[in-house]
Amino acid sequence: MARKKHQHYTEEFRKEAVKRSDQPGVTQAEVAKDLGISAQQISNWKRQFNRLSDKQFNSVDGMDYSKQESEELRQLKRENKRLKEEMEFLKKVSVDSIGQRNMYP
Repeated sequence: MARKKHQHYTEEFRKEAVKRSDQPGVTQAEVAKDLGISAQQISNWKRQFNRLSDKQFNSVDGMDYSKQESEELRQLKRENKRLKEEMEFLKKVSVDSIGQRNMYP
């Protein structure tokens, strides 16, 4: 039996589905049918947004947990890793060129 491929939906799509299902006179089942997804998926997204709203979409104790802030942190970590690798390379090159290792950390 083949496994189902996971469908990835944008955050905007998920928020819109939850927003539409919260409108008066509209059921999750109706919204799910219109969007071609399951009603359970909308329930899951609603639970996620409610649970994560204090952390993922807002600032908590002065820390910004927004998507933009998270992406910036990932970029800084990648840059830090690259710089460390470059520094290690330069240390190795300097050892090879003078025959001894520099005492710099």
